[in-house]
Amino acid sequence: MLRRDLALARRNAGDTLAAVAFFLLAVGLFPFGVGPAPELLARIAAGVVWVAALLAALLPLDRLLGADFEDGTLDQAMLSGLDPAMVAGAKAAAHWLSTGVPLLLASPVAAIMLNLPLDALPVLVAALALGSLVLSLLGTAGAALTLGARRGGVLLPLLVLPLAIPALIFGVAAVDAALGGLAVRPHLAMLAAMAAAALPLCPLAAGAALKAATE
Repeated sequence: MLRRDLALARRNAGDTLAAVAFFLLAVGLFPFGVGPAPELLARIAAGVVWVAALLAALLPLDRLLGADFEDGTLDQAMLSGLDPAMVAGAKAAAHWLSTGVPLLLASPVAAIMLNLPLDALPVLVAALALGSLVLSLLGTAGAALTLGARRGGVLLPLLVLPLAIPALIFGVAAVDAALGGLAVRPHLAMLAAMAAAALPLCPLAAGAALKAATE
């Protein structure tokens, strides 16, 4: 299923490009809104990049499970005896590889657009790598919980974004610590702990929701 989803993502590469374009465009709008002062842009760069990445990662979530639910692929997967949690885990991995990784690769460009010092770029990328994994796992669970619901596309961001706030806080704090010459390891460790907790829990929750939706 993971290979199938990645092949579909390659075939529909426009969805990934749209997410990356939205990410860069959202970041590029901030200098027009707050002014071009380099010091101000550098101070808000980490928060802007993180928020834009979170919003861009939400774009494909609505169709992550919805398309397979509509064409019967999920029903066949459940009837074939596949573990629902493993199905959800494959979906989360596909979302991270097809959306999270491209956003991760585009993040240095976005940070440079906002005048973030080059010394903080490795910390930003490391924090985003962990944070985007957490978001993919949370997003898969949210997509499964809203599967088949009326206005599910509206409910999904309302469900996922509040849960992603802790990752956002520690991700931005890690970059701020790097800029201030402080230790970044505690903030990255918290992000790693969130990813470690979400890795088993979110697929289990999403799998239970998938099983309920397909019965």
